[in-house]
Amino acid sequence: MHSLTPASANWPACLTTIDSPPTKLWARGDPGLLAPGPRIAIVGSRSPTPYGEAQARRFAIAFAEAGITIVSGLARGIDSFAHAGALDAGGKTIGILGCGVDRPWPPGPLATRMLDQGLLLSEFEPGSSPRRSHFPQRNRIISGLADAVLVVEAAHASGSLITAHWAADQGRDVFAL
Repeated sequence: MHSLTPASANWPACLTTIDSPPTKLWARGDPGLLAPGPRIAIVGSRSPTPYGEAQARRFAIAFAEAGITIVSGLARGIDSFAHAGALDAGGKTIGILGCGVDRPWPPGPLATRMLDQGLLLSEFEPGSSPRRSHFPQRNRIISGLADAVLVVEAAHASGSLITAHWAADQGRDVFAL
């Protein structure tokens, strides 16, 4: 586990320009994934249709094969399909958590795989449990790390739309499917 501050060599400069930039990040996995390079966030419904699942995976694979790092929130549904697609393609992926990096939510094989082949990142102290109020905060980091955001099957008044609003406010491109 690594802690990063704006003075750290691995600190992503793109986060210094967002509203309420984090003052510290915790990382598990490969912090080298924070190096400058193209990134796209893929976010969406936690209860997607089979079409949404297939499209999240398809886009993640295509972007990963093109050398673009996938950023998402590790949540069930679209986020998980995006992370898994990137990993299956041998690409790079970063999961932004609404809890401590030592307690990834949801736990399971994907979180373990992310530790081995990707990066888990959080502004919440180790030991922090997932809380409803953490997720909107987390979403500004998802969009802040990305050059663009792809929203797949977002539910009305969802965290995905919060991420899209953050992205628009941050001057990022937003695409929807």
